[in-house]
Amino acid sequence: MSQSKEVLFAQTLEKVRSLAKEQGNCVSEEQVREAFAEQDLDESQMQLVFDYLVKRKVGIGQPVDLDEYLTDEEKNYLQDYLDELAELPEFTPGEIEAFTIAAMAGEADAGQKLIQNYLRDVVDIAKLYTGQGVFLEDLIGEGNVALAMGVSMLGSLEKPSEAQGMLAKMMMDAMEEYIQENSSNEKIDKKVADKVNLVADKARELAEELHRKVTPEELALESGISLKTIQDAWRMSGYKIEDLEGTTGQ
Repeated sequence: MSQSKEVLFAQTLEKVRSLAKEQGNCVSEEQVREAFAEQDLDESQMQLVFDYLVKRKVGIGQPVDLDEYLTDEEKNYLQDYLDELAELPEFTPGEIEAFTIAAMAGEADAGQKLIQNYLRDVVDIAKLYTGQGVFLEDLIGEGNVALAMGVSMLGSLEKPSEAQGMLAKMMMDAMEEYIQENSSNEKIDKKVADKVNLVADKARELAEELHRKVTPEELALESGISLKTIQDAWRMSGYKIEDLEGTTGQ
């Protein structure tokens, strides 16, 4: 494949991925074949294209189950976070349009309601970027910051119908930039180690004070560290934090 053909091939792949994001991270086989129609790919080469897309969580014909790509820790975090979002009000399309128009005019309260509305979209977009060396929690955090920033910039738009697309792009750009800057197994390992070491240190301090091993519940009460963080750290250590005791796997 000549250099010019390689460039065209890469550009076409990126266009297909962009199309997939617009369609709920899914493209039809016909759309993929149509995109590459002028490049004279044989069937084995087309299969490589399909394999590439599937590995990057692009569904062919039907959306992929993004939850399958989450770790157990990410699933636990996500469920807790979604439970929090479930307490937020839900708005009708008419209300969202009204909030968008008001936010474009600079009304702060309308902007806050828009942010509430799109927080669930941040989660959906973040799930597209899992498995790339960063934590889901951090991706959602970056997306939320981009969302808030985007809402404050809505005054630059001409039509309220442009808002959702603009906000989604800003969320994606923020997550992609974060991945480029932070994706590293070493950084993930360090973050895990830091969490385990913090819990181990606090457990040792309390155990020395009480002259016995302590339970996760006692440590949470005395240290101010959340019980979930303690249990996560204990699990990630293989239940080998010396001064903790309890039922493994709880």
